[in-house]
Amino acid sequence: MTAYDFDILYERKNTSSLKYDFAMERKGREDLIPLWIADMDFRLPKEITDDVKARAEHGIFGYTDPDRNYKDALKQWFLKRHGFEIKDEWNTVEPGIVYSISAAIRAYTEKGDAVLVQEPVYYPFMDTIRLNGRRVVNNELVYKNGRYEIDFEDFENLITENEVKMFVLCSPHNPVGRVWSREELIKLADICLKHDVLVFSDEIHSDFVYEGKRHVSYITLGEKYTKKLILGTSPGKTFNIAGLQVANIIIPDREIREAFRRENEAAGYSQGNTLGMCATASCYRKGEIWLEELLKYLEGNLSYVRDFLERELPEVKLVEPEGTYLLWLDFSRVTKDGDDLEKLITDESKLWLDPGKIFGTKSELFQRINIACPRQLLERALGQLRDAIRRREK
Repeated sequence: MTAYDFDILYERKNTSSLKYDFAMERKGREDLIPLWIADMDFRLPKEITDDVKARAEHGIFGYTDPDRNYKDALKQWFLKRHGFEIKDEWNTVEPGIVYSISAAIRAYTEKGDAVLVQEPVYYPFMDTIRLNGRRVVNNELVYKNGRYEIDFEDFENLITENEVKMFVLCSPHNPVGRVWSREELIKLADICLKHDVLVFSDEIHSDFVYEGKRHVSYITLGEKYTKKLILGTSPGKTFNIAGLQVANIIIPDREIREAFRRENEAAGYSQGNTLGMCATASCYRKGEIWLEELLKYLEGNLSYVRDFLERELPEVKLVEPEGTYLLWLDFSRVTKDGDDLEKLITDESKLWLDPGKIFGTKSELFQRINIACPRQLLERALGQLRDAIRRREK
């Protein structure tokens, strides 16, 4: 018996939803099932929305800073679920992680400096680097036997050859679904320490890890590795409150933290979103049971996709995820042309997925699909994909 029902299909159109209301502007048609952006189709539990309503009913929304309730909620969540304690002075409340990566780039690098990423990876990383006038250096993940691995030799060579100043780590990795092991992270950390590279560890998906795996936060690797660390966390994915714009940026080292905050001030940002901070504290205090039930539901959705592909579409290969609710699908046995794949997905299957090419230059035959939705929607989407591929065979 569960306390929450994740099978309910809520109407999200006409709510200014980026996921649902902008298909015509972005895709040129409105008959698509949207399973693209990392936005879940589940409502928060009443105990959390009641807290937000109570705050809204106060009717005054002036400047807000983190109070004791907020700080303690943050502390208890990360200590219990991820095994580290956040000191009050370490945290800076921000509107989002991508904004914070941009601020960090400006704070610690100069125009023309190299910033390293690991493609295929969340595409705003590369956009943010380029738009700030820095160079993207790519340590391409190695796709081998249906799984992605890190080329550590290439990682270090790229750092030395390009005098890399900063590394943006995606952990767990979006879109390939890897949950990096402690051993892998230590290898990366040792190389970055050796070459004095600042690490921005984006851990926004850290609460979505599948059975048998455990997220290892970079901050737990040891004090010597945290001297040049910025840890990006946010309830935006865990509780689907990205629209309330709250991230908590954890920086243990005082000098790094002060430099980051100076850049933040230069950008004109100070106090956080009042309702966002209220929701964050409530989520971290009251949302754990909801999250645990959600994780079980997502495990069921993953099993459904895995079984469906094996049974109905063996030519579409699932890259088995260890974390996140975003699946990475390999269509290389369906077509060898990226534009043709886009036609298959959008025009023939009537699906709105994220094309692999936006995540990296070697990923045009992949698609990213969001499974954080009621199963009936997933069933319809996969059925439409199967039917479209079968029509091509006639």
